[in-house]
Order: sequence, then C-alpha cells, then structure tokens
Amino acid sequence: MQVNVTMLTQRLFWLSLWQRNWGCGVNDLPLSLVLSWFEQKAIVILLTLLSLGVKNIVTGPTAPGFLTPDLLAVLNEKFGLRSITTVEEDMKQLLSA
Repeated sequence: MQVNVTMLTQRLFWLSLWQRNWGCGVNDLPLSLVLSWFEQKAIVILLTLLSLGVKNIVTGPTAPGFLTPDLLAVLNEKFGLRSITTVEEDMKQLLSA
C-alpha cells in the first residue's frame, strides 16, 4: 500500500491522541517503520516522526546529503535512527518489534 503525506499525517495525529488518552507512548505500539529517501517529502516525514519522539526509525537505501556522518551519529544515539542493512537482518529486526 502506498502511503502519501496526508495519510501519514492523519495516522500520526491518531497516534498522538492514542498516547494522550491511553497513557502509552508511540514507541510502546507494535509499529515498524522504514522511511525510503525517494522524495523530498521523506525529510518532512522524518522530522515529524522525530518531533513526536518516534524511535528506531530505519532509513534507506541512501541518506540525503545533508545528513553528515556526525549528524547521523547524534540521531542514532538520541533516536535509534539507522540505515538499512541486509534484507534478512532488517526483516528479522522489523518482525521482532
């Protein structure tokens, strides 16, 4: 299923309501998210997810130019942001969430 920015924004809004009403954080939900860098909208989506405190986001296949190795290290440390690896390893991690 292809997800556009409006759909994702609506889903993130509902996640924030869930968090407020039920007292669980977005990182407590069984959610796996892989963000592909195919459009500039992906940057806005990433910033939105980070502002909501979403952790362990997987990105790929390549990082945009503005994400320097130092910035990636900080984002990895604070938010668990990481790049994709092999299909087998990524699927193992995504399905164990």
